[in-house]
Amino acid sequence: MLAITGANGHLGRRLLTALGDQVPVRALVRSERAVQQINALNLSAAPEVRVVDYLAPSAMAAALGGCTALVHLVGILKETATSSYREAHEDGCRVVAEAVEQAGLERVVYLNILGAAADATNRCLASRGRAEQILCAGPVPVLVLRVPMVLGEGDYASRALRQRADSGINFLLRGSSLEQPIYAGDVIRGIQAGLEVPLPETLGLDLAGLDSLPRRELTRRAAALLGKRTRIVSLPLAPGLLVASLLERISKDPPVTRAMLGVLDHDDQIDPGPAVEALGIRLTPLTETLRRCLL
Repeated sequence: MLAITGANGHLGRRLLTALGDQVPVRALVRSERAVQQINALNLSAAPEVRVVDYLAPSAMAAALGGCTALVHLVGILKETATSSYREAHEDGCRVVAEAVEQAGLERVVYLNILGAAADATNRCLASRGRAEQILCAGPVPVLVLRVPMVLGEGDYASRALRQRADSGINFLLRGSSLEQPIYAGDVIRGIQAGLEVPLPETLGLDLAGLDSLPRRELTRRAAALLGKRTRIVSLPLAPGLLVASLLERISKDPPVTRAMLGVLDHDDQIDPGPAVEALGIRLTPLTETLRRCLL
């Protein structure tokens, strides 16, 4: 049986749909609302859904009982008043590492973000990097897939890009920032392949789309696909960081934070070839990705 944490998220729901009846699935979520989101999929092969506290070692070990593998999809881009990077990433991976060992799982597939590194100056990327180290230090083999912006039909990133493409003028923080978006379906295929490829020990792979391009160019290409033109005004990152800093001071749950902006500003420019070869998958061209997600 395959366990999936964060199964109610956009990628989690996609994975459940893609798996169909190929393998018995246990979806681990944190709330009854999440249970309803999964039930609303009306899958022909309904997964077993359990509500579990990801930070409770005994509860997680019990929830993983009888499973052979885990896909760990839990992570946050922005801290809130009730969820910190440390709890969501490091503490969560520490509990997962203990639970998978206790439950006797054979492997873990962990979805991380491109740029995650324990020594990163950005708080989110550093937390994700430490979480990866914690998870990989255990005795159970781990496949880490680090991905950049993911574009999928109906998801937040695609809606935001569509909104920018529809606008006659766009004010972008550092429009030269490099994006290397990957189609959500390719990420799902990568995860599925990661459950099957030989994995004698921990392996980390950077997986991204075929094209790395400036954010302003991505916006222009999206607009052109919609038959529109947009004027791009690139703004320095510093003013955005200043506004985010002020919001952090006056609000317990600001809409944007400095760490969040830092992740979004990260330049993504990697060679996906090694990951594609290791996983045995093909990547969707950017033009096709934009067609699927914006039209």
